[in-house]
Amino acid sequence: MEGASASGASMTVPTQVGSLRKGGHVILKEHPCKIVEINTAKVGKHGSAKSKITGIDIFTGSKHEEIHPTGHNIDVPNVDRKDYTLVNIEEDGFLSLMTEEGDTKEDLKLPDDEEGRKIRELFEKDATVSVTVMSAMGQEKIIQGKEI
Repeated sequence: MEGASASGASMTVPTQVGSLRKGGHVILKEHPCKIVEINTAKVGKHGSAKSKITGIDIFTGSKHEEIHPTGHNIDVPNVDRKDYTLVNIEEDGFLSLMTEEGDTKEDLKLPDDEEGRKIRELFEKDATVSVTVMSAMGQEKIIQGKEI
């Protein structure tokens, strides 16, 4: 069942290259990326217009580029964001998060970056912390923590 999540929803949507915009998302070299630059070369004597797409992997930060005809389709990842309430930070760095439905989620580790330090500081001062998780292509990443 490649290309679909456990719920049966597709992880990507085919989209015409010519309709992509900077700031949007696209799959480049099998990586879900945020588009940081898109340049289109006009139609010449050798075929259709082509777009050079440059993106940054939304999970690793690595840069990827591809060139495609503007009339062709390319996969765009379904990117989702969900907010959870932070319940606990375990000794091993994993977070205990509560969903809106009251279920717990314990499979995400506190990121080792500025956002992770901010989440830990808020938690240690007994603040109620909301954690935003971005998911795409079967991967998840904590992107923000804030006091609520």
